[in-house]
Amino acid sequence: MKSESFSIDVGGSKMPSYLARPDTNAPLPAVIVLQEIFGVNTEVKRITDLLASSGFVALAINYYHRTHPDLNEPYTPDGLKNGFAAAGQVSRETLLTDVAAAIGWLDAQDFVKTGSIGTWGFCFGGAVAFLTATLPGVRAAACFYGGSIASPFPNGEPAAMADAAKIRAPLLLAFGGKDDYITREHVEQIRAALEQAGKTFEIVVYPEQGHAFFRNSDLSQSDVADAWRRVQAFFEKNLG
Repeated sequence: MKSESFSIDVGGSKMPSYLARPDTNAPLPAVIVLQEIFGVNTEVKRITDLLASSGFVALAINYYHRTHPDLNEPYTPDGLKNGFAAAGQVSRETLLTDVAAAIGWLDAQDFVKTGSIGTWGFCFGGAVAFLTATLPGVRAAACFYGGSIASPFPNGEPAAMADAAKIRAPLLLAFGGKDDYITREHVEQIRAALEQAGKTFEIVVYPEQGHAFFRNSDLSQSDVADAWRRVQAFFEKNLG
């Protein structure tokens, strides 16, 4: 596996990015990894490496680059507070601009299969992944416990599901049944919005799991293993 850190230019701002990919130059499908609210940390890089180990080109982007380019917060109350402050400085427009820039960079690489790009987001990034499914360059989006899919974004903009009618790519959505942040009612609201819009999606709820169940996870644990299997199958089917 190869990995490197670098920056992608987005309208004159440098967006820190982390790339991991198999040790081959043959063109492969790519997945853009969308961070939790805490920044591009060790956990985000673990996910990126995990995708690369499964045969995908994986790119984690820092969509806080305009205001918090070095954000890397711990999983603590203060870290959560600082993460929300950073997330409050981004908008739907800047998020989609950043992902579009990442798509453009990936499509320009010889080792990426053109037109075969997906997204996978966690927590705040799960809601961002939902939004990215409205972009023409995204072929599939996996949304893990996306907190702003059914609730407003930290900056006050409407929940991501308000754009359900604009979705153009298949969705895989995973939630924990014991999530203190995303209730059963939220999940059913998301399901109803996507059904009403006639979109292609799958919602998986793991009854015994809480929020962020995939974080620092053991792939031998049954629910985590199932989620990882579903993600791989989802991207293999839709990205080719």
